[in-house]
Amino acid sequence: MNDSKLTKYHVKYYAHELNRVGGNGVDRLGKALFDACVDLNPHQIEAAMFALRSPLSKGVLLADEVGLGKTIEAGLVLCQSWSENKRCIIVICPASLRKQWAVEMEEKFNLPSQILDSKTFKDIQKRGNPNPFHEKKIIICSMNFIASKSIEVTSIPWDLVVIDEAHKLRNAYRESNRIGQAVKLATLGRKKILLTATPLQNSLLELYGLSTIIDENIFGDLSSFRSQFINNGGDLSTLRDRLQSFCSRTLRSQVVEYVPYTKRNLITRPFKPTEQEHKLYVEISDYLMRDDTYAFPIRQKHLLIMLIRKVLSSSPIALIGTLNIIKDRLVKLYDNTKESANFTEILIAEDDIDSDLLDEILEDDDEYSEKQDIAPTDDLNTKKIIEIKKLKEEIKEIESYIHWAEDIGVDTKTKALLTALDIGFEQMLEMGAAEKAVIFTESRRSQDWLYTYLENNGYANKVVTFNGTNKSELNKTIYANWVNDNKDTGRITGSRQIDMRAAILDFFKNDAKILIATEAGAEGLNMQFCSLLVNYDLPWNPQRIEQRIGRCHRYGQKFDVVVINFLNEKNQADIRVYELLDQKFNLFSGVFGASDDVLGSIESGVDFERRVLEIYQECRSEKEIKSAFKKLQDELDQTIQARMTDTRKTLLENFDEDVHERLKVNLAGAKDKLDKIGKLFWDVTKYVLNKEADFNDINYSFNLHEPQKNNIRVGTYNLVTKNRDIQNNEFLYRLSHPLGENVLSIASKYSGDSKVVYFDITNNPTKISLVENLKGKSGWLILQKLEVLSFEVEEYLLFSGFDNFGKNLSQETCEKIFNCIGYEKDDITIPDDIIKRLKQDSECHIQSTIAKNLEENNKHLSEACIQLDKWAEDMEKAASKEMDDTKRQIAEIRRNVRLAENIQDQAELQNELKSLEKIRRTQQQKIFEVEDEISEKRDSLVLQLTKRMVQKTKIDDLFTIRWVVV
Repeated sequence: MNDSKLTKYHVKYYAHELNRVGGNGVDRLGKALFDACVDLNPHQIEAAMFALRSPLSKGVLLADEVGLGKTIEAGLVLCQSWSENKRCIIVICPASLRKQWAVEMEEKFNLPSQILDSKTFKDIQKRGNPNPFHEKKIIICSMNFIASKSIEVTSIPWDLVVIDEAHKLRNAYRESNRIGQAVKLATLGRKKILLTATPLQNSLLELYGLSTIIDENIFGDLSSFRSQFINNGGDLSTLRDRLQSFCSRTLRSQVVEYVPYTKRNLITRPFKPTEQEHKLYVEISDYLMRDDTYAFPIRQKHLLIMLIRKVLSSSPIALIGTLNIIKDRLVKLYDNTKESANFTEILIAEDDIDSDLLDEILEDDDEYSEKQDIAPTDDLNTKKIIEIKKLKEEIKEIESYIHWAEDIGVDTKTKALLTALDIGFEQMLEMGAAEKAVIFTESRRSQDWLYTYLENNGYANKVVTFNGTNKSELNKTIYANWVNDNKDTGRITGSRQIDMRAAILDFFKNDAKILIATEAGAEGLNMQFCSLLVNYDLPWNPQRIEQRIGRCHRYGQKFDVVVINFLNEKNQADIRVYELLDQKFNLFSGVFGASDDVLGSIESGVDFERRVLEIYQECRSEKEIKSAFKKLQDELDQTIQARMTDTRKTLLENFDEDVHERLKVNLAGAKDKLDKIGKLFWDVTKYVLNKEADFNDINYSFNLHEPQKNNIRVGTYNLVTKNRDIQNNEFLYRLSHPLGENVLSIASKYSGDSKVVYFDITNNPTKISLVENLKGKSGWLILQKLEVLSFEVEEYLLFSGFDNFGKNLSQETCEKIFNCIGYEKDDITIPDDIIKRLKQDSECHIQSTIAKNLEENNKHLSEACIQLDKWAEDMEKAASKEMDDTKRQIAEIRRNVRLAENIQDQAELQNELKSLEKIRRTQQQKIFEVEDEISEKRDSLVLQLTKRMVQKTKIDDLFTIRWVVV
């Protein structure tokens, strides 16, 4: 016998409540909020509710400022969709963010994901799946990849499409924008969530472009948008109203009372290279500026030189490796063997640049080539006439650089690192922060060099590395130990990539003092426990720097984050880049770091890097360098202009005075909902697993000692809670966990036979006034599940009941009764008159609920029709614009006719007037035709929506009981 203080009727009701589909606002989001391993922030709840508010919406634009967790907002919607069995989902993002998305989905939402690129796509096809987009996981891929696979993507009936960094597609309305057009067409008609902190930077047309990705019927065509909102001052008030239907934006200033921010403190460590180091830099820099070299394929020359300049500034060790690759290529040319067409790939693979960084560079490189109208060319030096003598001289030149770099030994910058770490750790001690430091380098060879150097200079056994492969012997050992330590826990995901990441982070947090990371570590690693960050190599890309700092300076960080940068005092270009990053982009100091205004002012960080590279390549004197950087800064100043900032505020910022109060209400409502879900889930689990597990009600954990179906293992399970560190939990027990799903499935199928149920309000641990009023009374009740299929599936759990005197019980009273402990006794037979009364009451309740559902759907239909009406008006205005221009010309000519000084001029003007009148009549007829076409399309769309609204219902009787309150 189950010794729970609940009955199977309690548990069956709870299980159906937890599995129920539908609801509004926080009610609908409850399961996603409960399952998510994230702290509750009210603005994120509000954004998720905004995205889910209408079943007819084709999507939304979530445009919160940088650092407010748009990924979490989208994740909540993804999680909710998944729980509602809408599992055909794709995330489209820049290549550099794919891993971060995969990790966030796994760690925070327990959602399976699959990163698709060319390699994994082919691998999955080889395993027998002809279209790998048909995977039972959340698909994550880059914008470029979607563009290349648009046919396959189009064929999938996506339930939800998430596009991160959506501003990259803001020109999708232009036919010339290849990637934007491809992504837009491949996802046409699918529900979307667009994420960007910079929805509007330079032109209102950016908003138009983003709207067309969501729904082409939000605004009219391009000409009508221009005439209404851009030309002659534009109607910003109307535009703002139109935007609010699909765009949500929260500012950091609005949530400071909910999201505590720490500061960034900058430490700059200048260093002076030795004469030998400086001369080597100058010589190689001059070599890279020359046009008469054979080392670089023409097509990839700018990319390769950028990568070589990165290692040139990194370390002599990194430089030696790169120079050896260049030398080998030149030797092959000299030997007249087949020229390596994969020089770029060799340089990447054999040197030190992570594939993640390369993907982003190449992704933007494709867009850059498109803008510049650069046609693909064959590789490259085949177009050159190779002079053997000159080629031999170039090989000798490279060999001399290699010997030069080898002679340097420990360089000045490496020595400066030890001092910088001492200063940084001293600040950690003063703050009371952990003595942990993450060091970022762009080079894997530099990473290996620094690891060895630090291990031999005071940090033995205290250093760990992280990069795109993580194949070092130490990392293999760390991984093997971590897997062994967690073999009986729920932390192992089965993905080596994700588990290796977790293993290295655990080792850094618990054992090591220093983590040396390449750019792969700037994505998805959450290191709030670390407050010291060292940029050993400083990228030119401001967005990359912000990503790095964001690993430590993020929500949950308890201390100020110290950022240490190195500065080469002998390099004027390095000094100017640093000034720009610090003073113009404000990356290193303050509470928020770089603002979205500033970061969004560059179309992509890679574009900015190219501009910097051009300066390095073209400017030799200090005067030339200063002048070039001044020009670049002036261009940035023009881009980050006050006028556009003011326009963005007018259009996108929330001026609702009640915003703080609304956020408080959201937060309170969400916490109440989660408390309820947690209690119901815990009670159901205790009842179902009563014989198979031992429960600890204090810390909400249980020890499962009997294995369950679906390979559910024995062990300790911890209920997901938001108020404690979950990193060391053995199994996280969530609604979406296979064990949780199994428990709810069992409970929801309990027999619906009728018994007498005693609800013990006398011994109930909490006071429930409505139930207190029923003490000593008894009666009957029935619980039914009503499913209404219209725009979406909505499920309702409906109680109907009355007492022995025939007085009806409200829905709320019945729900409260089931919050009371109880026990069941005696099978009963329900009298016919009771059955008849319950049937009559329940039928009334059902019809009332269906009517309310219809009323709610009518609101959604009305909103959709209003949007279509506005779209139709836009289109009609566009059609009328041409005729309005003709009318203006006619009015002008008539005026000139009156003022004509002779008969001949008047006759010529009358002929011109007749011609224009004929054009006007043609245009008038065209307008009638366009209006008919628009009206027909609008009516067709409304008809489709109206057909969707037709309700289909299904009713299940869950149980009928005789109730007694004691």
